[in-house]
Amino acid sequence: MHGPPLVGWLLVVVGTVAGGYCLHRARSGAAGERRAARDDAVMGLGMAAMAAPVTVPGGRPWGAVAFAALFVAAGVHALVAARHRADAHRLHHAVGAFAMVYMALAMAGAPAGGHGGHGDGHPPAGTPLLTGLLLVYFAVYVVRTLAAIVPVPTARTAPPEALSGPAPPPLTRGRLELTGACRVSMGIGMLAMLLTM
Repeated sequence: MHGPPLVGWLLVVVGTVAGGYCLHRARSGAAGERRAARDDAVMGLGMAAMAAPVTVPGGRPWGAVAFAALFVAAGVHALVAARHRADAHRLHHAVGAFAMVYMALAMAGAPAGGHGGHGDGHPPAGTPLLTGLLLVYFAVYVVRTLAAIVPVPTARTAPPEALSGPAPPPLTRGRLELTGACRVSMGIGMLAMLLTM
């Protein structure tokens, strides 16, 4: 990844922790939950690997091709699965995978040692319009996911039981919140990667 090394290493940590948690989640639960957890793990661990700062000029020339191939496969798999099951989260994984392909190829074409046009005289990598559209998509995704896990205050006139129905068990609720937090952190990581192109 081009950009400040500290940002790259922070993204490596975020992606690794989120991917590791998703791998742990993939060991239990319903089949659909395990599938979603595996997809989240691929995205988190792939993001961690892609975000690692390039320390040698022109280092890992094979990296862009390997990342592009991995994420093309993940994106096609997500699209096929979403078409058969009408799953919005799988469509999100397809968008994320193709965004990773775009970033890998754009950064491979950027000058070695460049920081995406952040004051070093190199133009930004990628197409500004596509980068902007992806930034908007991931910003909206982060806000929507965050809104889904943050409790919204309800009217004070009705009893809580009448407004929300039966509450999920505390352990299940905590797991859903942690899953949402992982997805928010990966979405923020995608935003950071797009901004440092």
